[in-house]
Amino acid sequence: MARTSHHMQFWRHPDLPWLEARLTRDARAVRYARHSHDTLSLGVVLEGQSHYESCHDRREHVMPVSKGSVVAMNPGEVHACNPRDDTPWSYLMLYIDPQWLATRQRGGQGGFQPLARRVSRDPTLYQALSALAIRLFDSDGSQAPGEIEPVIGRALDVLGTVPPIEINESAATARAAAFIREHCLSPVSLEQVARVAGCSRFTLIRGFRRDYGITPHAFLIDCRIRCGQRALKRGENIAETALVCRFADQAHFQRTFKRVTAATPEQYRRSTSAPWPAHWPPAVPPSLD
Repeated sequence: MARTSHHMQFWRHPDLPWLEARLTRDARAVRYARHSHDTLSLGVVLEGQSHYESCHDRREHVMPVSKGSVVAMNPGEVHACNPRDDTPWSYLMLYIDPQWLATRQRGGQGGFQPLARRVSRDPTLYQALSALAIRLFDSDGSQAPGEIEPVIGRALDVLGTVPPIEINESAATARAAAFIREHCLSPVSLEQVARVAGCSRFTLIRGFRRDYGITPHAFLIDCRIRCGQRALKRGENIAETALVCRFADQAHFQRTFKRVTAATPEQYRRSTSAPWPAHWPPAVPPSLD
């Protein structure tokens, strides 16, 4: 059966540098590799079913999600969420700068507090986020900014927070991850990272699979893609970004970028939007809580 092409839009506002939104509709063929974000990410499933895979608390979690689900990913959490084969899959994502968010949590005292819950079926939150999506992607979205903070506040109330002091990685993988993040735009070998971590290569790989759900190499690629995203948001040239982020060429960068983000670098950089069809979003389902 032929795959149906999907419609993807990104939204940004010059007065809201701490926020990015993404809308994907009828994404039957979308497939994400496991990846992470620098941001707090809130997802709203508008159509379809999936299993949300997330690695936190030093183990992997798999949770069913469907129309009406609100999904949360804390910054740096490795995850993936792909549709069932040949079924409609539509969703909204909000990517929120954790440093900005930290100033709204507990009166700005301390750093960002991670969210406690990863999946919610709260109908009020779902409806608020869906309505916000319409405002963002309908017309030019100029009337939406004033509505964003109250909706994010509602999400924090529903999903709850945990203290930021909890460390889920082992000491070795934490050292290795910090080294990779700092040196991801330089040549990095597994042997070099293992020396920094103070363990063997095999122990390091096992530790990364346990703590992050991916290998050290996949973690490195994920860091490079995130650097590429930041460059593209600044309007940097795609070919130059590919080389700065240590990909062999633009084609290599494009293939890897699409595998991780399900969008091409050009789609991401354009950040255009168009009006929603009149029937969106689908009706709000009853709460399952």
